[in-house]
Parts: sequence; structure tokens; C-alpha cells
Amino acid sequence: MLSPEKLIAQINEVIDLLRPQFWMHGGNIELVKFENGTVYVRLHGACDGCPSSSYTLKLMVEAELKREVPQVKEVIEVQD
Repeated sequence: MLSPEKLIAQINEVIDLLRPQFWMHGGNIELVKFENGTVYVRLHGACDGCPSSSYTLKLMVEAELKREVPQVKEVIEVQD
């Protein structure tokens, strides 16, 4: 079993690989926390509040994280 630090490092690696997709649209993505199988992220720039962001999170971010880090069960956007 991986330590929480290693899990977070793996999650950040995947997010780093996906980040250019957000940059192309004038935005960014940030890992807020990982807790009980749930990844909490915050979107920035043009991606914050974008009507397509929920699809992006489920179809791209969540799918890739589940594929690469089996401990991930879902991705939720945190809004301030």
C-alpha cells in the first residue's frame, strides 16, 4: 500500500501531464487535497466557472486519474 505522500505525488504527476490542456484554454488546475478516494481540485482562469468544466473534470481528469492511480474514486471541484 502506498503512503499518502506517494499517492499525492502520483496524483500531482497526472495533473501535471493534463495541465497543458488547461493552459491551452487560458486556465489551470490545482490539487487541493486527496481524502478517502476523492481528489479535490480547484480550477483557475478561464476554466473557473466554465460550463464545460464538469465534463472536463469527469471525462478527462477523473478518467485519467482512475486509470493511473487506482485509489482514486472520484474528482470534485472545490469552489471558493
